[in-house]
Amino acid sequence: MTQWNNNDRRGDDGDLQERVVQIRRVAKVVKGGRNLTFNAMVVVGDGAGKVGLGLGKGKAVPDAIRKGNTIARNGMVMIPLKDSTVPHSVVAHFGASRVLIRPAQAGSGVKAGGAVRAVMEAAGVKDVVAKALGSRNPINVVKATLAGLQMLQGGTEEEPKPRATLSAAPERRGPMRREGGGGFRGRDRDRDRDRDRDRRPPMGAPRSDAPVRPDASSAPIVPATAPPAPVAEAPAAPVAEATTAPVVEEVVVVKEEETTPKAPAEEAAPETEAAIEEEKSDG
Repeated sequence: MTQWNNNDRRGDDGDLQERVVQIRRVAKVVKGGRNLTFNAMVVVGDGAGKVGLGLGKGKAVPDAIRKGNTIARNGMVMIPLKDSTVPHSVVAHFGASRVLIRPAQAGSGVKAGGAVRAVMEAAGVKDVVAKALGSRNPINVVKATLAGLQMLQGGTEEEPKPRATLSAAPERRGPMRREGGGGFRGRDRDRDRDRDRDRRPPMGAPRSDAPVRPDASSAPIVPATAPPAPVAEAPAAPVAEATTAPVVEEVVVVKEEETTPKAPAEEAAPETEAAIEEEKSDG
């Protein structure tokens, strides 16, 4: 059973507006029967940018509303407003619900559904356009609306006061454990790396273990000496003559062998001519 109550009621102190968005009866089946409980979604605001919500549960409806009111008062947040509307558009999600909130011109009024309207009126937003998308569960819609109002930036709200800054706490180091435990191992590795970085000399500074090189300006000047006399080289042995001599002899021998058989041919030439003349004379 779901009951909607959008009645505007003043709180005990008279400064805050209390709006009951939903009252729901919950039945739990047990061995002896059913246990009935009630929960109530309550929205509380001052109408000037401060709003809170609470979900109260109890055996009776008044108890659930009282608990929801207490929870909403303890969790109120400040919303940035720009005149009578919101500074800019925003889309907020909570669960399966999605709420679109857009600014509107002055005099437009609150154009929104029941759950979104309750939050806007309690927060003091007078001109706004809102649309509930996705799930229409009133509890999730109210929470998505409050999440969207917290996402707003800017407005005409007062600047927050500067917070006091505390000095950083000293680093607490655990025991040195090299074996087992990934956390200790990673922490020790990072600590050793930082320690080596601190011990490393700055760039350009000479290293302590590097050999010291003498300065060129402080080195003694050595007088220049005359260059040494050139050494005469021994003449090379005539290797080419020894190798070419046998080749010439072989060529000569070859020519003699070729000319020797031609001698009898030259001598036989006159004999043949004489024989031919004798044959002609006989004929």
